[in-house]
Amino acid sequence: MPRTTPPPDPNLSGSALPGGSPDRGQRRNVGVVVERRRVDNPWVEASWQPTALIPPSPDRTDWSLIDEGPGWARYYAGAAEIALFPSEAENYKHNLDSGRPTAYVILRPGGGPLGVRLLAVTVDPGEIDTHSEAGDDLIEPLPLPSALALWMDGFVARHFVDRPFHKRKRDRADTEALARRKPERGDG
Repeated sequence: MPRTTPPPDPNLSGSALPGGSPDRGQRRNVGVVVERRRVDNPWVEASWQPTALIPPSPDRTDWSLIDEGPGWARYYAGAAEIALFPSEAENYKHNLDSGRPTAYVILRPGGGPLGVRLLAVTVDPGEIDTHSEAGDDLIEPLPLPSALALWMDGFVARHFVDRPFHKRKRDRADTEALARRKPERGDG
């Protein structure tokens, strides 16, 4: 992927993180579309599936209906912020170099008008481990829109520092210290 800083995308809002310089942490807002499908299960009424990342829509209310059909409905879940931090640039680089750059949408059961709420969107694969331990969170990967991939690529180009791997060498054991000691007087 080319290492160039993309021009600002008018469809995606973005800024520097508060309290930092514009060249340090950065963030962008994205809109999230989720689909609700009825399921034939006595314990679960429906399944939820994030389906797309779109430009945020300030004139649309969270959890507004976009489209529906027999047994399914699509909702605009709302906007979520994707934040990039220089200390995590290596994780973003791995995401971009994977061949299929991904954004992870995290939904949490409970709360919200439909019994589920949009918790976060992240592009940091390492952050997903934290949420997967919660157990109830629904984490779904979605293809990263090209405008966001270019934004990330520019961020990685500015902040990634390749650190060579150095394998630690263990201290060699002192064979003399490991040898049996001679009994002293009074040691039976």
